[in-house]
Amino acid sequence: MAKETPSSSPTSMPSGLKAYAVPIFLFVLAMFFQLFLLPRSFPPSHYDVLGVKMYSSVDDVKDAYETIASKWDSDSGDSLPADFIKIQYAYELLTNLVWKRDYDLYGIDESVHIIEELEKQYAVEDFAKIKLPLLEVVSFEPEREGFMSISSQDFASKFQDSKPWLIQVYSSGSKSSAQFATAWRRIVALLDGVANHAMLELGDVQLVTYLAEKKPTGQVFFRKGLPSIFSFPPNCKTADCLIRFEGELSADAITDWFATTVLGLPRVFYHTKETLVPKFLSKVPPNKVKVILFSQTGERATPIVRQAAKDYWNFASLSHVLWREEDASFWWNALEVESAPAIVIMKDPGSKPVVYHGSGNRTWFLDILEQNKQLQLPQLRSTTSMELGCDARGYSRAGYDKATWYCAILVGRQSVELNKMRETMCRVQDALSKYDESDEASKDPSITPAASAHKTKRLSFAWLDGEAQNKYCFFYVQSETSYDTCGTRRAPIDVPRILIVRYHRNATETANVEQKSSKWPKTVWQSEADDVDPAAQLVVSYDGPAETPEIIKWLSKMVDDGDNRNLPFYRAKTPELVPESAEPMRSGVPKSVKATQKLLSIWNRIKDYLADPRMGPTLLLGALLSAGNVWWMRSRSSTPQPAQTNQPSPNQPDDNVEEKKKKERKREQRRKNAKEKEVPASITDNEPKDAVQILSSGSDSD
Repeated sequence: MAKETPSSSPTSMPSGLKAYAVPIFLFVLAMFFQLFLLPRSFPPSHYDVLGVKMYSSVDDVKDAYETIASKWDSDSGDSLPADFIKIQYAYELLTNLVWKRDYDLYGIDESVHIIEELEKQYAVEDFAKIKLPLLEVVSFEPEREGFMSISSQDFASKFQDSKPWLIQVYSSGSKSSAQFATAWRRIVALLDGVANHAMLELGDVQLVTYLAEKKPTGQVFFRKGLPSIFSFPPNCKTADCLIRFEGELSADAITDWFATTVLGLPRVFYHTKETLVPKFLSKVPPNKVKVILFSQTGERATPIVRQAAKDYWNFASLSHVLWREEDASFWWNALEVESAPAIVIMKDPGSKPVVYHGSGNRTWFLDILEQNKQLQLPQLRSTTSMELGCDARGYSRAGYDKATWYCAILVGRQSVELNKMRETMCRVQDALSKYDESDEASKDPSITPAASAHKTKRLSFAWLDGEAQNKYCFFYVQSETSYDTCGTRRAPIDVPRILIVRYHRNATETANVEQKSSKWPKTVWQSEADDVDPAAQLVVSYDGPAETPEIIKWLSKMVDDGDNRNLPFYRAKTPELVPESAEPMRSGVPKSVKATQKLLSIWNRIKDYLADPRMGPTLLLGALLSAGNVWWMRSRSSTPQPAQTNQPSPNQPDDNVEEKKKKERKREQRRKNAKEKEVPASITDNEPKDAVQILSSGSDSD
């Protein structure tokens, strides 16, 4: 009986299919790509419709069209309207030099939808009724519209500053580019002062090829057609870092994308009369001014507004409100806003809002923010102490030559009581600012010193958060009830306090201290003693009623005494103001949107590879190589191998055993040599080999 070969085994067929699964899959994928996907990606060109070679000249196109027209017999019934439409469309497209250039170099055919529309319209009608020409000739010249153009000659020279750029790629014969001119004009106006802008014509092949997208084959193309929008972020000067716009071609969408993705500006949200207080006013930090922008249109915040929101982030918070006529009475009673557009500035608690009606340019808007960025009673912070003149390491706001100056500080925890005292201190500032010293009739000696010091910037006003700046607060408020003002709230009691700090710089005393410190080396104790602020400080707390006239009189007396009396020069080390955490700025693209954009980018890349004609042959080559490798591996595994045994034959000496014996003899010899070597004596030996007992002369001997 014959032996059963492996090929005749009933399990050989499934095992073979399993082994060749990968080559079979690659082969099927290659055939599917070549027969189905590739033809869809490369439909017949307009040159094929006319029966001429690709990239034929205009004359060849005209000759081919005339040949077809001479053979065309409308009465024969053999011709179809669809064929005429395709031929006529191809002729009009390829005889226009601009359209032919765009089609040959970049594959742009923005009017191809006309073919399908006309085929449906004239499906049952005679093609003689088709209105010619099918395509409308457009001539778009941005220079006449006042737009800035860019070319390969001046590209490098234009990118000298660090400002971002927004560039539109267009074609002079593109109808969509001409229709986009109105939106582009609006975009240019919105980006004025924020970014540079320019337009690039497709005729500049060198620069367009450098900036455009490229398929895996290296062909230049525009994924979204024309016009194509892309941007160079700040300090970007090469095509490696440019960002392409892939959204809807509208002024609103492009400016929002540019402000968010390219510039990373924070958003300015809209609020209604119901949400303005809980979602905006109550969440703005107490050290920031509140700016409300009333809009009639409800359009997004412009890049100028968003740039201002970023630049003034440490001073002001911005919000939009859509103006509605039915809410007019509410806004008049609440903020005294008559109509939109309007800008409302809200500063200190209880202070009257500042309202600006009308719309202005960028300079007008920024001037308003600059004039109103500070609270009437600013907060004393690590970033404002020097500017306010409330720092013993600094100088007076009146100048470096002023030796004596003052700072009135309202100290307390965030509470209703503190807000009331802030209102009172704002009224004190207003009264001192309006005081007229030249009017002898109304001149009051009890007010003049404080008013004069305030007008000459020797007297500043500020308020301090006693909880956030607890060390600073306890340094000035040293009393049994200081916990009612400073530190964490321990009881439902909040007592704001008014302090006045007199700063004084003594040039002679400072020079003597510096001379001593430079002449003799400092010890540890001397270093600690001399580590004090350059200006001396005297602090007085107000204990009177919270009434404006009384506070003004007290301030005037303190200023008068500080200027005229010989007060002690006492310097100390003031605790550092703790840098308060700034409000986080939510800017840029959200993570969810970034993830979506990343997935879309990957999908677009996959589609580009699916349209690559090299994919089919590559997959087929991979299938052949994989099949060959499988066949080679299976043929090697099926070849019988000679039997091998580890047991030595009786007539053949065991080399391994002999080798082991040699190694064992060498180890034994090394051990013997080590024992024979002389070991040096040590104190731990019981009796060294060379030990000799020496007896003294007076000892007994046998």
